[in-house]
Amino acid sequence: MAIDRIEIKGARAHNLKNIDVTIPRDKFVVLTGLSGSGKSSLAFDTIYAEGQRRYVESLSAYARQFLGQMEKPDVDSIEGLSPAISIDQKTTSRNPRSTVGTVTEIYDYLRLLYARIGKPHCPEHGIEITSQTVEQMVDRILEYPERTRLQILAPIVSGRKGEHTKLLQDIQKQGFVRVRVDGELRDLGDNIELEKNKKHNIEVVVDRIVVKDDVRTRLADSLETALKLSEGQVIVDIIDQEELMFSSNLACPVCGFSIDELSPRMFSFNSPFGACSECDGLGAKMIVDPDLIYDPSKTIVSGAFEAWAGSTSNYYPQFMASVCKHYGIPMDVPVGELSAEQMKKLLYGTGGEKVRFQYENDFGFSKEAFVPFEGVANNLARRYRDTASDTMREYIEAYMSSKPCGTCKGNRLKKESLAVTVGGENIAYSTSLSIGEAKQFFDGLNLSQKDRTIANLILKEINSRLGFLVNVGLNYLTMSRAAGTLSGGEAQRIRLATQIGSSLMGVLYILDEPSIGLHQRDNDRLIATLEHMRNLGNTLIVVEHDEDTMLAADYIIDIGPGAGIHGGHIIAQGTPQEVMADENSLTGQYLSGRKFIAVPEQRRPVSDKWLEIRGAKENNLKNVNVKIPIGVFTAVTGVSGSGKSTLINEILYKTLARDLNRAKVRPGEHKEIRGLEQIDKVIDIDQSPIGRTPRSNPATYTGVFDDIRDLYASTNEAKVRGYKKGRFSFNVKGGRCEACRGDGIIKIEMHFLPDVYVPCEICKGKRYNRETLEVKYKGNSIADLLDMTIENAADFFRNVPKIYRKLQTLLDVGLGYMNMGQPATTLSGGEAQRVKLASELHRRSTGRTFYILDEPTTGLHMDDVDRLLVVLHRLVDSGESVLVIEHSLDVIKTADYLIDLGPEGGSGGGTIVGIGSPEELVKVKDSYTGKYLGPILERDLQRTREARVKAEALQAAAEVSAAVEPVAGAVAEPASTRKASKHGAAAVAEPASTRKASKRGAVSSGGAGGAMLAAESNAAYEAAPAPKKRGRKPKDTGSL
Repeated sequence: MAIDRIEIKGARAHNLKNIDVTIPRDKFVVLTGLSGSGKSSLAFDTIYAEGQRRYVESLSAYARQFLGQMEKPDVDSIEGLSPAISIDQKTTSRNPRSTVGTVTEIYDYLRLLYARIGKPHCPEHGIEITSQTVEQMVDRILEYPERTRLQILAPIVSGRKGEHTKLLQDIQKQGFVRVRVDGELRDLGDNIELEKNKKHNIEVVVDRIVVKDDVRTRLADSLETALKLSEGQVIVDIIDQEELMFSSNLACPVCGFSIDELSPRMFSFNSPFGACSECDGLGAKMIVDPDLIYDPSKTIVSGAFEAWAGSTSNYYPQFMASVCKHYGIPMDVPVGELSAEQMKKLLYGTGGEKVRFQYENDFGFSKEAFVPFEGVANNLARRYRDTASDTMREYIEAYMSSKPCGTCKGNRLKKESLAVTVGGENIAYSTSLSIGEAKQFFDGLNLSQKDRTIANLILKEINSRLGFLVNVGLNYLTMSRAAGTLSGGEAQRIRLATQIGSSLMGVLYILDEPSIGLHQRDNDRLIATLEHMRNLGNTLIVVEHDEDTMLAADYIIDIGPGAGIHGGHIIAQGTPQEVMADENSLTGQYLSGRKFIAVPEQRRPVSDKWLEIRGAKENNLKNVNVKIPIGVFTAVTGVSGSGKSTLINEILYKTLARDLNRAKVRPGEHKEIRGLEQIDKVIDIDQSPIGRTPRSNPATYTGVFDDIRDLYASTNEAKVRGYKKGRFSFNVKGGRCEACRGDGIIKIEMHFLPDVYVPCEICKGKRYNRETLEVKYKGNSIADLLDMTIENAADFFRNVPKIYRKLQTLLDVGLGYMNMGQPATTLSGGEAQRVKLASELHRRSTGRTFYILDEPTTGLHMDDVDRLLVVLHRLVDSGESVLVIEHSLDVIKTADYLIDLGPEGGSGGGTIVGIGSPEELVKVKDSYTGKYLGPILERDLQRTREARVKAEALQAAAEVSAAVEPVAGAVAEPASTRKASKHGAAAVAEPASTRKASKRGAVSSGGAGGAMLAAESNAAYEAAPAPKKRGRKPKDTGSL
């Protein structure tokens, strides 16, 4: 067996073509290739799946049923495999109790630190709590008036499970006769039986006393007995009044406030001992939001209160009419014009005042009563609290928003826990700091010699973990940040930092694009971290498209040549230099500069139309004012955590969605947004799945399947049989196979083995019944069509313009390799995003649509990025506005206008560093983006100019040749053909007079010259058949 390498033979998972590959061990290896070429199939579905399967198979069948089992990957053999750990982007916890602090385990060490060296203070007076003597306790009790009855209790069990039988017997032997169990007084002479699995509180009744002058000595003796019994704690129960808790250790000298002995659970917001009782440790509460309940432009009659307007019952509308009649509130006036007092009555009720309510049901039965009106907001809150229906809760949640808890102010903990400090600050303060600031805070702690000795090991662990997070570029995150709000890249880098802390060696780590969402400034530190893990003696397999990461790798494996069915082959492997020298490697061509994404030599001029955001203050934004141009390609840039997503997604998008699309969302804090009248629609194209079930696919999402079903319903055979459009849907009864309900597969549960999916025996996986499949168009049934690739389907429907136009947009975004019926659940984030883009492209342009994309290059190869840019620039050329949040310099360099936030992340960001064209941003001294963009801009601008000169020379030579041999067959291809065969240069293979040509680098050389430049910018210097790299046939055989 090979010791220095991992040998994989016959890998066939998904689209892999029975490949053999050798991966060196203890090296930093990058898997790259086009999106959908088979990288993840090799890394995760073959190597990791087999590593995990071998481990799980070593366990008992009993243990396997709990762990779940990955099925054996489709591979002949894998040798030299180490224990594998997968660090992907899909494992972020959506639990609202999960935070950055808890995920990284730093919060566990913080709780221990505060429990061991924390200084408790009185929450009311801020005085440090010190131990109390028996004399102080006696004086405090004697402040009560004479004849006050009280009992002295010694707590011996606090929140512990068990029957505690022996303990109760021991107490009885010591002469005590009563105990209080879970708040109830019990006689020790009785048979006290406690539930073993429930937590109990047990206090011994030491004495019962009535306050009077001569009771001081007895009181002191009883207190001493209680303190001895409970190891320093005593509860004084003032009958029918309050309970006082004293401690010989900790209490406030002014008000007598006492606190339990500090323990880590007191600082846990997931434990009842530490969590705020009002919000149960969540730090926020869902409350009915008045702004979401009603539409201020509508009248009450026309359904202004949308939460009630949707009801099928006429109870609420009639009740509302009765209230309006009682208080004289007009129902035919927009509610936005009603007075504050009138709105208060409608939203929050009559305050107990009864109104005459006459109700008539649907059957004509009427009833009259005088009842108080609770108000729309209070009604929704009560129904949300009381209902057992998930559907009803989900419906009401649309009218609710999350607000910080009023008791703990969002800090999640009880006031007693928040009153404990280390270095003068409580635990909520230390978790509100960014990772970078927290490192400085703990490094600068000024502790006594005793505290320093106790905390030494704890601080070492905290500082090392904070250091790892800083090294992977996460210094801007706060420890209190909810884990559910992290991007995939951030969550992955957190897990990466946790793995570094474990310092394992001999492990196989498989990572999925760790550089996602990371600014170029932080990339160097991430690469150094990966190299550190390799140097410990681990093997790293990283699926990555980032140029810097590839150049830093020891070994690159390029998978291709195309995507989907055109991929699955090993195109090149070796050191970065060897891959760069390989002519067949698309990645190598981009790394070496033989191919590149052209820089426009002339950018679109910015018009006088703007969207202006004023007074943005959400999260870390510092009262930002910024203008976004309409009708151009804008990129929002800045280091990670600088406030880009907050400004665009939380403020701009939510405001536009609310005002233009009538979405039920609450935008982030800002003063106003001007210029909304210049756009009529906003579209957010993100990487979320296009459907939650396998029934959704590219054909259904883009709407082309509706047109195809119309076409099949219009065939003669369908008309003869009386089949309508619905007959050709696999989602409804009629045409689908009822045995599998249109799924094509049947799931068989196997308990401790993985579930097995088998093709339906009736329809053989075709989803439709036999009669439906007998209807054919050009010899193909509807099931045959779903099995076609999009490029084959486009050729099939070439003469049906309505269908062909929609399929052509899917081809334009590079999804020709995908099956028409490929389940949406199997699409990657990048593929899902491109399907959404395609569904927008075939719509007619209005010139008033605003597109927002958040890091659209995630998961895309450089060649895919080129395709994406072609599509985005086409949208802008049609008059629309496109705004992207992006770190990729390849996208940033082609933008018309940049908005750079920073200068740092977290609290060090939130301001505008620079605005203008890329050339203008490069001159801004404080801009990190400008610093890294400058060299790339200069390099690629030079390449673009050289390519243009060479293109013009080739064009001139072609014209001379054409003049000499006018009948010769070697005529330049039509631009449309070259456009199809040159892929990345799609937008430039058009006449230079168009906007598209000048934007993508083809300037001022006539149509054919622009086409030549397209070829040159992608470095197709030889007249080789370019489609080889995509594994497709060229549409034309004309030579260059």
